[in-house]
Amino acid sequence: MPVFPKISLRPEVEKYLKDGFMNKEVVNTLGKAAAERKFETLLKHLSHPPSFTTVRVNTHLTSVQHVKTLLLDEFQKFNGLSVPVLQHPDLEDVLLIPVIGPRKNIKKQQCEAVVGAQCGNAVLRGAHVYVPGIVSASSFMKAGDVISVYSDIKGKCKKGAREFDGTKVFLGNGISARSRKEIFSGLCELKGIGIRMTEPIYLSPSFDNVLPGYLFLQNLPSAVVAHVLHPQPGERVLDLCAAPGGKATHIAALMHDQGEVIALDKIPNKVEKIKQNALLLGLNSIKAFCFDGTKAHKHDMTEDTQEGPPFSPESFDRILLDAPCSGMGQRPNMACTWTLKEVMSYQPLQRKLFSVAAQLLKPGGMLVYSTCTITLAENEEQVAWALSTFPCLQLQPQEPRIGEEGMMGAGLSLEQLRQLQRFDPSAVPLQDPDQDALRDATAEDMIRLANKDCIGFFIAKFLKWKSTSEKDPQK
Repeated sequence: MPVFPKISLRPEVEKYLKDGFMNKEVVNTLGKAAAERKFETLLKHLSHPPSFTTVRVNTHLTSVQHVKTLLLDEFQKFNGLSVPVLQHPDLEDVLLIPVIGPRKNIKKQQCEAVVGAQCGNAVLRGAHVYVPGIVSASSFMKAGDVISVYSDIKGKCKKGAREFDGTKVFLGNGISARSRKEIFSGLCELKGIGIRMTEPIYLSPSFDNVLPGYLFLQNLPSAVVAHVLHPQPGERVLDLCAAPGGKATHIAALMHDQGEVIALDKIPNKVEKIKQNALLLGLNSIKAFCFDGTKAHKHDMTEDTQEGPPFSPESFDRILLDAPCSGMGQRPNMACTWTLKEVMSYQPLQRKLFSVAAQLLKPGGMLVYSTCTITLAENEEQVAWALSTFPCLQLQPQEPRIGEEGMMGAGLSLEQLRQLQRFDPSAVPLQDPDQDALRDATAEDMIRLANKDCIGFFIAKFLKWKSTSEKDPQK
């Protein structure tokens, strides 16, 4: 039984998603009842966190085995938590840590604090509560009090309220590091931990300042992307929408920091975050620029006089387009307040970025397109559009192969669907693991579960088999 209700969506958004997941091709193959059950299961899974925390090791500075040993030592400090740390057999730089929960025997306290939805999502994945995330607190809350923490999943609680009777979800108990008076006095902007979670409903170690130069928290499918791109030392690689730099730093590490990784983002503070992550991880091959990716293609063929954007046509060996998207695959996500117009606004932007990527890729080069969403329009429909718009591109098989094949409904052939990777959170039942169950599970079973019970994600890989400027002889 799910411990949380299914994700709350605007009716028109839920209908839009349902129409995509119950298109004619899917219904004809699965049957209407099975297709509907699968969609409802997906909505329930999206409100729950994945069963594993995924950590990518920075192999540029250390070994996977060394980090594994250090993590086991760290976990002993975290309430004596005894869980295995597994190395992924197909992603040699990825470690998997099981999440225990949901725990159903936690006693709720009289003293309460309510946090915003984003803060609540982070708590469910092992974070403590930072002061800016606290929306309300009981009038008698003092530093050192044991308090129950709730998430205001619909954003209805007023800042500074003393109580809240709206829709809220229990996240567990913690110890307040600040009094209510300190938090809401308004005398100064407080930062740092406001509530240290001691009995979270999902037990997952906090990674606050844990081995910061050695590891990077990353969802499993996000770690797959750079391996699928398969960058080589000495190449010139473009990460077109790079913030906060998780995939760009992964690409640089896989290249042994030899070559050039260009990372673009159009928001200045996000570009600074890319630079900070590159510095922290000891990677010198990354050059980050504040630039709009839709304008990164220099249309004239004049010789480059600067190292930054815009770039000459066909000047990159490999390109990653981890596109801005509706983010409907992120977990946990108990409520999405977006309008249908907002959800549908990403497809045109993704096509602009894809067109730039196709122009900047060298003949013989590889382009990987990915999103962290589940919509047909942003995934398989984009692949169908790309293949018809750019005859110079061909779909390629992907290694490693961890996700399922693509979803029907966009007019792609079965062979083309098999070359895609769609990570579907509804692929396995919701889990309810405890430490005893973990002791009985085999490593193979846990790896299999980690591969399935992750966020919703999509990956497509293309080869540019001829120059963009060449005419198709069949036309």
